Amino acid sequence: QPKVSEESNELSEDNIPERRGIKDVLKEGQDIIVQVDKEERGNKGAALTTFISLAGRYLVLMPNNPRAGGVSRRIEGEDRSEAREALSALSIPAGMGLILRTAGVNKTADELQWDLEYLLQLWQAIESSALLHPAPFLIYQESNVVVRAIRDYLREDISEILVDDIDIYEEAGGFMQQVMPQHVNKVKLYQDKVPLFTRYQIESQIEMAFQREVKLPSGGAIVLDHAEALLSIDINSARATKGVDIEETALTTNMEAVDEIARQLRLRDLGGLVVIDFIDMLSHKNQREVEHRIKDVLKMDRARVQVGRISRFGLLEMSRQRLRPSLGESSHIVCPRCCGQGSIRSVESLSLSILRLMEEQAMKEHTAKIIAQVPVTVAAYLLNEKRAAVLQIEDRQQINIVLIPNPNMETPMYEMQRVRQDENKELASEKASYQFITPPLDPAFDNYSTPLKPEEEDEPAVKGVVHTTPPVQIKKSQAAQQGLIKRLWNRLFRQNTLKKNPKPKPPTQTRPRRSKSAKQKRSRNASKARSTPVSTTESDFSVDKSVLPETPEKKPGNSSRSTAYGHRSRRRKYSDTDTNSTAPSQTTKIVNTPKQDPTEITETAVSKAKEKVS
Repeated sequence: QPKVSEESNELSEDNIPERRGIKDVLKEGQDIIVQVDKEERGNKGAALTTFISLAGRYLVLMPNNPRAGGVSRRIEGEDRSEAREALSALSIPAGMGLILRTAGVNKTADELQWDLEYLLQLWQAIESSALLHPAPFLIYQESNVVVRAIRDYLREDISEILVDDIDIYEEAGGFMQQVMPQHVNKVKLYQDKVPLFTRYQIESQIEMAFQREVKLPSGGAIVLDHAEALLSIDINSARATKGVDIEETALTTNMEAVDEIARQLRLRDLGGLVVIDFIDMLSHKNQREVEHRIKDVLKMDRARVQVGRISRFGLLEMSRQRLRPSLGESSHIVCPRCCGQGSIRSVESLSLSILRLMEEQAMKEHTAKIIAQVPVTVAAYLLNEKRAAVLQIEDRQQINIVLIPNPNMETPMYEMQRVRQDENKELASEKASYQFITPPLDPAFDNYSTPLKPEEEDEPAVKGVVHTTPPVQIKKSQAAQQGLIKRLWNRLFRQNTLKKNPKPKPPTQTRPRRSKSAKQKRSRNASKARSTPVSTTESDFSVDKSVLPETPEKKPGNSSRSTAYGHRSRRRKYSDTDTNSTAPSQTTKIVNTPKQDPTEITETAVSKAKEKVS
């Protein structure tokens, strides 16, 4: 490492490491192992790298890049810290790096170690094969699209995988038996007479992925146009009328467009620079809401996405990683008529252009004849509407113009031949004008049609590498082992059981209803009792006999009642006591006895209670 000066805190010139050029690292004739990072696209060649990466079920191994590695950027929160702990528990060889994929979240260290051992075994096979064969040759090729789809997209909530081809069915079943035997029963062979894509309406979705315009639920639409430098997406409100005003309609349409744009980017594998033209929104709050929405929906994208902000012109710039050629690049060819421009010149414009070009060729020295093969529509226009212009060129230049309508041509195609004076006699004696018609191109030599795949593909030297040990089986709980229908059935059955056998409600105390006369008596007694000096703390109370003075024996036939009153107008509870009138005044202790039956208050009892208390 270069040393840093303590005084200036800068690198000195003597300690700056020299940058090594590619000539110092590679030599002519040297054999190296490279991996295709990006496939060729248009005029751009394939991008190669020496940093090899091998993808597994849970991990990505980089055998010669120890600085790279870590946790997938799509893993966030507590799962990210747990993933780092799981990676630290693995025995990673020196000089190698590992990346934990999203499928490896919540996996045990044994499961991750099992996947790592397979990747190490694969890398050893690649290294040994590179020494056995002379370069250049294909060492290893990643699995086909079926195996990659199962490896990358299979989740726990997927119930079944339907395959309508017996060979692919066996290949998918064999892969799942080695890697994930717990899900091998999900692969099923589709044998119905109705095509698989037709039954599940997949064909209509595929056709939509090739269309330039995509409709939105509210009536709007998005238009995708490809250019050499970027992809432009225009949002049109069209017939969208949802919303109270124009601002709300624009916000609703933009929010729907954001969801559909994120979906179309994934379906079509579109990458590079993307510019989105949103419907103008005056509110900055609505603009921020659209920006947050597009960032949220792009989180599930496997490619790296960078999103900007909406500019004052209503444009949002973003870039998406180009993982592979897009759907259009792999399925479309350049239009042989417009050569990829998307539009052609009109008949009138093309005819005038040919007319000027014929006069330009006629002005050259020693020109005797101009032979022009044009489409039928162009020939009809020149021989009728522009016949006078053709005759004027012949008179001015003293040449002969031959127009040949060729039915094999379509606008904007044409052919023009200039015949010199020394060649004119030979051509005139050979054949008539209609014999100059060019035959149609042979499809076998058509320059515009390009085969999707070469006829013969190279076989990789390393193939058929399988796991040496069976996958780690993690015992799941009984609830997790049950299917979706079983769990729903158990839940519904449990709810029905609870309805049939409801839980007993706790007993509630009911108060007896009072008659109107009792309420009137109680209100009169309560007004009289406000003047009595009795200490009260509870609404329902009784007198404690332990603190009262001794009472004389009651005479037979004479019964008296002592009462205590509170400040609230409720029915009171009493206990039969008798106090001595000559006893000194004492503080009465009030205790709560809610179980005591209430008694009716009378005027006699009230007067006796006043005398005893005084």
